[in-house]
Order: sequence, then C-alpha cells, then structure tokens
Amino acid sequence: MQTPRDWLTPEALQMLQTIGQKGSFAAAARSLNLVPSALTYRVRQIEDALDVLLFDRSARQAVPTAAGRELLREASRLLDDMDTVANRVRRVATGWEAVFTVAVDSIISHSVVMDLCARFLALGTPTRLRLRYETLSGTLAALTSGQADLALGVVLEPGPQADIRHALLGDITFIYAVAPHHPLAQAPEPLSDTRLQQHRAVAVADSVSRGSGLTIGLQGGQDVFTVPDMTSKLEAQLRGLGGGFLPESLAQPYVEKGMLVVKQVNNPRTNTCHIAWRDNRQAPAGQALKWWLAQLENQTTRDALLRPKHAV
Repeated sequence: MQTPRDWLTPEALQMLQTIGQKGSFAAAARSLNLVPSALTYRVRQIEDALDVLLFDRSARQAVPTAAGRELLREASRLLDDMDTVANRVRRVATGWEAVFTVAVDSIISHSVVMDLCARFLALGTPTRLRLRYETLSGTLAALTSGQADLALGVVLEPGPQADIRHALLGDITFIYAVAPHHPLAQAPEPLSDTRLQQHRAVAVADSVSRGSGLTIGLQGGQDVFTVPDMTSKLEAQLRGLGGGFLPESLAQPYVEKGMLVVKQVNNPRTNTCHIAWRDNRQAPAGQALKWWLAQLENQTTRDALLRPKHAV
C-alpha cells in the first residue's frame, strides 16, 4: 500500500512549487511540458494520498489552501536539504562542491564579485556557482542556515556559531548625504540626532527572514523609507526622498557633481566587514571554498570589494 512518502518525491514537490509560482494549472503545465489534465491528475493523487486539498480551484487561479501553503513552505526546505546532502556527498567523493553559494551583502561591489565569478567559472570545475544578495544580518544568516557556503560583507554578531570561521575584510567609511534640495542641505552642522529625527531616513531592509534584524543609523521614532538594496538607497537620496549614510566610494562621484551634499553629523559611521564561511570536521572546506578564500587573501581584491561604484 502506498503512503504519502511515496507521493512526496522531489519531482512532485518541484511540480507543486511550479504551480504555486505560476498561479495556475495551465501556466504550470506549459512550464512543465505537460497537458493540464495530466498535471491536475497528479495533484489529485497527492491530495488523495495526504487526504487534504492543496489548491482552491474555484477560480481560474490555483490558490494554495492553508494546507497547500504549509506544504509549499516545507517543500522548499526539503529540496534545499536534498541539495545540501548531495553537495556534501559530491564534496567527499571529488573534493569539489556540487553547488557553491556565495552570499553577498548589498554593501559589497557586485561588479568585483562578478569578476571573481568569471574567473572561477573559467576554471571549468564541476561545481555549479550560485550568488544570493543579502543585507545586514541576512548575509550571515544565509551562511548559518546552510543556504550559503561563503558570506561577503558580514557584520558579525555576538557569539557566532562554533563552526563559523571568519576573517577581516576591511572598514567602510560612510558619509551622511542628502540631495541639494533636501531641507537638511542648508542646515547648520554638525547635525544633531534630534535634527535628523525630524526628517525621513532612507534605510536598506535587513534581508534576514526571521527576527527583527539589524537597524543601523536610525533614530527612534524617525520616519523611514525602506528600500531593498544600497543602489535603491542611493537613488532615493538623489531624489530627496530622505537622508542617510552611504558608502563614501559610492556617494563621492555624486558629491563631486553637486547631486549630493555631504553633512557632518554628531555620530559618524564606519562599518567593519568580514568574510565568513563554514569549516568543520563534518563539512570540511571543499576545493571551491579554498579557491575563493585564496582570492580573498589578496589585499587589492579586498579593497575593491569594499568600494562599490554606481554609474553617474
């Protein structure tokens, strides 16, 4: 007699994910190269095995039920776990990771990371490379949760996990900047915390999925415009939508062109960034991790990673 375990295969979980992502059985069927009736039949078999309804079919859209949403959440976790096991087995057998994921903080130069990726891919290794962009504590969380093998631009939190190793990447100097037409552009300096609190701040959202995450450079009770990454923060401040701290290297070209005004504040900001990775007896460093760590020993590379630039 077949059990739910017989139906919840990786292929079935990926099929359910596709339906959830596409929003309809017809769109999912096209993506999976199936006829809609075949897809519907397979879903009904899974529903019968679990004795639940996974998708509400009362409308044209395939809307997950509460049970369906829970299964989709667990499907992502299970598939990630399978990838982790496969990666570990491949690393034991060959020394090269099957998949190597780098979590990159939004404060890091993406163009320099892409240059490193190009050099790695040119090696022709069996390792598939993945990038994920994170912010603040989300960068370290991607590593500690097993979703990344290397994290760049980590702001270390107290008491990191015992199997997490780290090395200094360097310091990033921030400047407080506003657009020339912003009310603070003509305000006397240094700007006090009270004066800053009276004006909207532009902040980058912490990408950590659980918990409150980190908050840096904000005043209590301050109006905040939250954006997803540092590039969006720059764009918002250029438009006068708020003020805030920007990496000096990112803001300086706009300062020189008169598109941003630097303001002195009572509490200047400098971030100390690290690289972090996992290395222990159960999961020793593979060849891909060793290659990336070797590149990051170069001072020129580390300096370049900490100097994000944006086309003016």
